[in-house]
Amino acid sequence: MSCVLLLPSEVRSELVAQADVGYPDETCGLLLGLNEAAGCRVVLQHTARNVNVERAGDRFELDPRDYLAAEQAAAAMGIMVVGVWHSHPDHPARPSETDRALAWPGWSYLIMSVTPGGVVDLRSWRLAGHDFYEEEVRHG
Repeated sequence: MSCVLLLPSEVRSELVAQADVGYPDETCGLLLGLNEAAGCRVVLQHTARNVNVERAGDRFELDPRDYLAAEQAAAAMGIMVVGVWHSHPDHPARPSETDRALAWPGWSYLIMSVTPGGVVDLRSWRLAGHDFYEEEVRHG
């Protein structure tokens, strides 16, 4: 199974900036775009608050109000929520067991590994059954 996440450079820059500013906590948000024959095309990102205050350094929980706002913004633009992004402070850009347990099929899960020096890796994943597989990220 292969998928491609088409990520505009300006959206990538926004994601990296959010992860850098939020360090050492996990930052999160939603990817809005379209599923097309060439892949999943991200149009914009919608930053969300991480409401997991007790474990903000290694867990995230999207604020439901931000999720609703993203759904409404996407609908108004004729696009949809196509995925979730979040950061992994001082950990690899690979999904954790918690990520897997809470993931939905059909969405992209973009994860950035961030350190005190900034984002060092950005990768995207999709759920297939009980496992994630990595999808190609094309920038531009």
